[in-house]
Amino acid sequence: MTERLTTQSGAPIADDQNSLSAGARGGLMLQDWQLIEKLAHFNRERIPERVVHAKGSGAYGTFTLTKDLSEYSIADHFRGVGKKTETFLRFSTVGGESGSADAERDPRGFALRFYTANGNHDIVGNNTPVFFLRDGIKFPDFIHTQKRDPKTNLKNPQAMWDFWSLHPEALHQVTILMSDRGIPATYRHMNGYGSHTFSLWNDKGERFWVKFHFKTLQGIKNLSNEQADQLKGIDPDHAQRDLFAAIEDGDFPKWAVKVQIMPEADAEQYHLNPFDLTKVWPHKDYPLMEIGVLELNRNPENYFNEVEQAALAPSNLVPGVGASPDKMLQARLFAYADAQRYRVGTNYNQLPVNCPHASKPNHYQRGGAMAGTGCPFHGSAAGSAGDVNYGPNTQGGAAQQAQYAEPPMDLAGAMDRYDKTVEDDYAQAGDLFRLMNADQQQALFDTIAATLSQASGEVQEKMLEHFRQADVAYAAGVKAAIDARR
Repeated sequence: MTERLTTQSGAPIADDQNSLSAGARGGLMLQDWQLIEKLAHFNRERIPERVVHAKGSGAYGTFTLTKDLSEYSIADHFRGVGKKTETFLRFSTVGGESGSADAERDPRGFALRFYTANGNHDIVGNNTPVFFLRDGIKFPDFIHTQKRDPKTNLKNPQAMWDFWSLHPEALHQVTILMSDRGIPATYRHMNGYGSHTFSLWNDKGERFWVKFHFKTLQGIKNLSNEQADQLKGIDPDHAQRDLFAAIEDGDFPKWAVKVQIMPEADAEQYHLNPFDLTKVWPHKDYPLMEIGVLELNRNPENYFNEVEQAALAPSNLVPGVGASPDKMLQARLFAYADAQRYRVGTNYNQLPVNCPHASKPNHYQRGGAMAGTGCPFHGSAAGSAGDVNYGPNTQGGAAQQAQYAEPPMDLAGAMDRYDKTVEDDYAQAGDLFRLMNADQQQALFDTIAATLSQASGEVQEKMLEHFRQADVAYAAGVKAAIDARR
């Protein structure tokens, strides 16, 4: 039997094909509430797109722990070999709009959520282990250079390279982005990284610094500039199509989950700042430790509800996993959740994809748009433990759990705005360049020259000096590639 068509309030609709009008040829009637509802809702079907990572794809899966981390963390999903935790993973491009092509030369977002027994743990990272900046105060400026010029509404190579020429800390990430790994072939054929330094703590109150790595088991595959340009015209949604089709066909993509762990005390003596997002920790000092497997095995049923409204944030931490003094991370702890409140709404965590699946939310936050929607996994509105909306109380309301307190962290130093240009911004970029073979280096030169050649001579000279500081051959190769385009 066909289900009846109704309005949002449940009233049956007799005619959904014709508006009320004053006669067959007359004007429409304001009293046609069905027409008003349809048009008003249609006008509001889009929520603001993400300022960054606007275009993305997502899927559900499982994380299976293969190495117990109890000596490092009390986090539920990192204890007990064989433990399985439901996950959601959103991939994305970074700089483009929601309708941009999947084959752009751009970092890829790798935003992973663990639905743990003690709440949601989000690792909101990229497909690169480093980033362009080490301080979040520069993030809005950087993204402005990646978006459209306010006058021309076109992408502006001058702005992009001008910014990078004044921020040598970006050179490591620029080298990765412009290399042959700058355009992943699909989301399945790339690594993911937490990128930031996070913390773990165990039941003894000991803290460790940690970096998360997700190594693709499908193998690394990338596109050349020519392949990407062709694919953008043939199928601008190729990565979305590939991910969805693979999962539908039962070809579930997998990643080996690995960590680098540093004892808390090591950070003070280590030769580089372990909280600098523009740096990697050399594996010879802190080897990769494999701890599990991440598998994606279920597609969303509704893209808008489950991917577009997915609201991941690095501030979604759980007992046993914490932040670090990483300045970019510190800024993101505020910025991401704030962006979700603006973009989706105050009660975004009541949506099924965002609410904790394995842990019932119970808090004293009330009100706001769409309050009381409720977390469908727990049979009641999130946070609605009785009528009390304050704490502490004598009404049997939710009580704090002191046993999950994070160990204290010693802080030292005068409050100031510290100059971070004292860091070495060239060594790791140079090391990466020297790891490339001749063909890879030439591809790097040509890719950089394609856009740097469009910047002013002053900006070109500044960038060439940065390349020279990393490796003399790096600068010489880029200059030759620029000269060849004149």
